[in-house]
Amino acid sequence: MRRSRLVVLLGSLLLAASAALTGAASAQASEAAATGYVALGDSYSSGVGAGSYISSSGDCKRSTKAYPYLWAAANSPSSFAFTACSGARTDEVLAGQLAPLNASTGVVSISVGGNDAGFADVMTTCVLQSDSACISRINTARAYVDTTLPGKLDTVYSAIRSKAPAAQVVVLGYPRFYKLGQACLGLSETKRKAINDASDHLNTAIQKRALNRGFTWGDVRGTFTGHEICSGSSWLHSVNWLNIGESYHPTANGQSGGYLPVLDNAA
Repeated sequence: MRRSRLVVLLGSLLLAASAALTGAASAQASEAAATGYVALGDSYSSGVGAGSYISSSGDCKRSTKAYPYLWAAANSPSSFAFTACSGARTDEVLAGQLAPLNASTGVVSISVGGNDAGFADVMTTCVLQSDSACISRINTARAYVDTTLPGKLDTVYSAIRSKAPAAQVVVLGYPRFYKLGQACLGLSETKRKAINDASDHLNTAIQKRALNRGFTWGDVRGTFTGHEICSGSSWLHSVNWLNIGESYHPTANGQSGGYLPVLDNAA
């Protein structure tokens, strides 16, 4: 009887060990297969301002010169889904961009938060109104970034991790817009500094939520240094009255020289 029980016990242990090894092998195989790339986010990820828009992307204005497209072309992921869309806020990312994410997704990139904070309205106010009106609108945006945006980012990041458990998620920020202390037509130095400070404030908030979730932070301010508006070698559009939607967005050089190296280093 004791011998029989011992045989049963040993058999159970062997089965458990076999199951554990099989599970580990399956996990390794799944991880090895996680090589697809999904590019999420707003206009800074879709490539507004870079030109060469993919006709099928419609108003999302996904560009073949945008950093996600360039990264995919250079790295040949097993699959590539480009769902970033002009104007997207966190709610739009959740509602319409996450479908391609799955267990085989190895890399995810995303930039989001600027539209939630009212980026377009901030810039319109600052271009058309006084210094005081510009700063007042920026202060409203900063309050939103402090109180409401963190929770929205957490919801997006949690959804990404849930759908793509093996992915390296790279959260990319926004550049500073102006080189200060330069003679430059357009906005006053007061407005330029306030806009730069607001961009830093937004980046700090996004970085904190990304790192808290265990994601990689992709800071593009360094790569854009020396290529801000008023630098003489700008990788950002200033106000474009002929195509207002491209205003304050990266040029093709901004995508390839400002964003792409940051994703390369992080992914």
